[in-house]
Amino acid sequence: MSSNINSVFYAESYHPIQAGSIDGTDILPHDNAVYRALLCSNAALYDPTGDPKIIGDPYCTVFVGRLSHLTTEPTLHKAMSKYGRVKNLRLVRHIVTGASRRFAFVEFETEREMRRAYQDAHHAIIDDAEIIVDYNRQQLMPGWIPRRLGGGLGGRKESGQLRFGGRERPFRAPLQPIPYEDLKKLGITPPPEGRYMSRFQVPSPPRKPRKLVEKEEYSYKRSSVDREELSQRSSSMERDEHRRTVGRKQDSRKRSYVEEESQYGKSSEDRPECSPNTTSIETDHNYKWSTLDREEHYHSRSNAEGGEISRKRSSRDREERPSKRHRHYSRSNH
Repeated sequence: MSSNINSVFYAESYHPIQAGSIDGTDILPHDNAVYRALLCSNAALYDPTGDPKIIGDPYCTVFVGRLSHLTTEPTLHKAMSKYGRVKNLRLVRHIVTGASRRFAFVEFETEREMRRAYQDAHHAIIDDAEIIVDYNRQQLMPGWIPRRLGGGLGGRKESGQLRFGGRERPFRAPLQPIPYEDLKKLGITPPPEGRYMSRFQVPSPPRKPRKLVEKEEYSYKRSSVDREELSQRSSSMERDEHRRTVGRKQDSRKRSYVEEESQYGKSSEDRPECSPNTTSIETDHNYKWSTLDREEHYHSRSNAEGGEISRKRSSRDREERPSKRHRHYSRSNH
């Protein structure tokens, strides 16, 4: 037993009678607050998941206690950002006055960042106050009862309601024989003989179950697949819209081509055929040829009109010449 003087152990589940015992072997409550917590536990009057303000992943959330009354959300956010990316922060305030109740819950992006804050932020100084950091026992510790109902962990000697088994005040290794039968009747987990820890060792917070990790990985894969399908669907819609736009342009070119042919009198037999599968390059080629045809039509028409005018002038000149000669002859005789 002398080797267990400096040995400690930590509670993995919460029991009000055990939490009030310095070595975790008491079988009777020693104050009224423990009675109240035991009543709430036996009657299931407290639901740790019934708080609507609780959000986020409990495995990525740390509890920060013993804050200063002057500490605000921005100050706490800046201090906790040293250990990782803060996803969500809730500083608990009095429901009537709005004053800080000197504890908060900080959620990080990943479980690794939460463990880093759990390891390094304990006993840090924020606004001249030495804080304590623990994992989210409210959601992760079986049988948890909060301090306002007589439970909780830690506390100060002045209050007379010390609670053991937590990170700040662990159970001491028992120096007296352990009453296994009585503890079993009460449903209290007995001390782990032969597996005690040193006071300077840091207990590891609970890890996320493998099923939840696999479920998150599966949901992440599903979301990535859904994103890929969505991107493919949007790209196919864009391609269809592009095809429709190109088709409308080709139809408008065809209509303008037909209107120009009808305006300038080109026969439908000489019009080049445009199949639905005609590409934009072929359409441009046909359009250029139609322009050349219009220019040739203009030239031929102007030449034809010019030739007709010259023929009319020559016939008029031939008619006028005999009359001029006759007049000239008659003048010479006189």
